[in-house]
Amino acid sequence: MNRRTSVRFLDLMSEALAGLLQRPGRSVLTALGAVLGITSLVSVLGLAATAGAQIDDHFSELAATTITVEDIGRAGEISSPPSFLPDAPEKIARLNGVTAAGVWWPVPNERYHLAAAPGVRNDTNVGVMAADSGALAAAEIKLRSGRIFDTFHEERAERVAILGAAAADRLGISTLAYQPTVFINDRPFSVMAVVDSVERLPELLLSVIIPPNSAVVAFGTPEEPRARMLVETRAGAISLVASQIALALRPEAPEMFKVVAAGDPQSLRAKVTGDLDDMIIVLAVVCLVIGAVGIANTMLVSVLERVEEIGLRRTLGARPWHIGVQFIAESAVLGATGGLIGTALGVSLVLAIAIARRWTAVIEPWTVALAPCLGLAIGLSAGLYPARRAARIEPADAMRR
Repeated sequence: MNRRTSVRFLDLMSEALAGLLQRPGRSVLTALGAVLGITSLVSVLGLAATAGAQIDDHFSELAATTITVEDIGRAGEISSPPSFLPDAPEKIARLNGVTAAGVWWPVPNERYHLAAAPGVRNDTNVGVMAADSGALAAAEIKLRSGRIFDTFHEERAERVAILGAAAADRLGISTLAYQPTVFINDRPFSVMAVVDSVERLPELLLSVIIPPNSAVVAFGTPEEPRARMLVETRAGAISLVASQIALALRPEAPEMFKVVAAGDPQSLRAKVTGDLDDMIIVLAVVCLVIGAVGIANTMLVSVLERVEEIGLRRTLGARPWHIGVQFIAESAVLGATGGLIGTALGVSLVLAIAIARRWTAVIEPWTVALAPCLGLAIGLSAGLYPARRAARIEPADAMRR
């Protein structure tokens, strides 16, 4: 008559730890796969949340302080005169809450050819943009070298230019020491500065920027696309300023302007981080699978090495399921240990990067809670097949070996 047997949990954990500690080096290397997988997963999720928060903060600030004014002309007129008068930037700058305002427009590609030397057609994608000093101030440009043009250059329609960083690289201009010149329709424009970065109007980085009056002299009044105005406001003033801009520009015809506030940054955040999250999470999952395969392989080798021990246990009365549960427990301990260590390393990595970048670290609580459980699940799943192999070993065959 067979008696029902059971194994206490503490005894099972004691046996599992004893089995793992017999070969500590192998156990550490086996758990390393789970550690790397969980570390990758936690750090990816934490860094994605942290970077997303920074994008939200940065673009929320820009959205709350940026207004674009479009010149749409008079309804029904195919070609109407420019709606922005010469003193338009000064009118808007006087509004309460405005910190900078200026007019800009891109020059159509078919109206010019650009070169770093006279008579040479440049086939790059560098654009030409007209922008006054107010627009450059509202765009919050940072210069790599040189200085921007001022009202003197603008009023006299001087042939001066500012290069965006990408435009300078494409044109082969790396320094202003030798007073470089670019040629637009074979007319020389002296380069005064190179833009290193910009908060608004990122197209400036791939453009040759010239004063508006210089653009009018060279290309005529902008028709399509028409001129636009970029307005930077103080935080909290965007609604008031937006309601006043059209009337301040042309009280007799405010319908000639379309006032647009910057959009919601949530869609930008989703676009920026979505593809990156998917790609890196796939890599983290691959690491987890590799960790699971490593645990399964090590446990299978352990079964083959411990056939005599399994046979002795079976001879002393251990049931097949006792043997199977023992190996599953060892595998689970490896996975859970790797999950705990990986979670700690992942959180530490996120904190270290956030501190180095002066960001606010964002780690979802469910990530920290789920990661060790995921490590345990990996260990359990990886130990099923080796445990089944161990449980099917017969005592006679084991002792015969």
